[in-house]
Amino acid sequence: MAGRARRGVALAMGALLFAGFTALGAWQLQRLAWKLDLIARVAARTEAAPAPPPSPETWSGVTAKRDEYRHVRIAGTFDDRRQTLVQAVTALGPGYWVMTPLATADGYTVLVNRGFVPGPEQAPASAQPHPAAVTGLLRISEPHGGFLRANAPAAGRWYSRDVAAIGQARGLRGLAPYFIDADATPNPGGWPRGGLTVVRFRNPHLAYAMTWFSLAAMVALWGAWPAIEAARRRRAPRTDLSAPDGLRT
Repeated sequence: MAGRARRGVALAMGALLFAGFTALGAWQLQRLAWKLDLIARVAARTEAAPAPPPSPETWSGVTAKRDEYRHVRIAGTFDDRRQTLVQAVTALGPGYWVMTPLATADGYTVLVNRGFVPGPEQAPASAQPHPAAVTGLLRISEPHGGFLRANAPAAGRWYSRDVAAIGQARGLRGLAPYFIDADATPNPGGWPRGGLTVVRFRNPHLAYAMTWFSLAAMVALWGAWPAIEAARRRRAPRTDLSAPDGLRT
């Protein structure tokens, strides 16, 4: 009786594990569908013809889901005197992103990531504002800078492209809540190098789903194994051990 009770408890636990693993596998399939849709939407944005970025009256509705990686084009006036160098590691090695405010004719300002420089000496250093037109990808602000490397505006150390913090440190008014990654159009002197935006999304959800479903299958096999063994024994041919050796079949 005790053995039967233990068997019942074990089967109940197995049923719970099976249900849990199956639910996790189904959840990963849902995540897979979401990720594939995200990849398709972002690809459509990056490959579309460039359009004006969101204007001030629509800033409150700007979100990563709807707007990030939109292909945009904007014209205005760069002010190198208020640019900010943000530490970065790229395919070209360690260095800095050059974040320069671009004042538009419509009265608002957008931070533009003009690209990568290996050192401060390669950053643009015009003494006067100068006109420019930029084509690139809209990006959402990157606040804080991380747990171990928080931005230190007073010390001039920046680890993330935090639009609001940079705007406050540089005294920028009417600043858009996003920034623009400039494309690979060459700059005078070769620096900064634009077009280094990484548009790549990890998509391990199918592998995760297969792992959870495999675990569910293993639990199901474990629970069904006694019945499988019993059926196998019933099908196995019987040998009559009481018969003489010469008459055994």
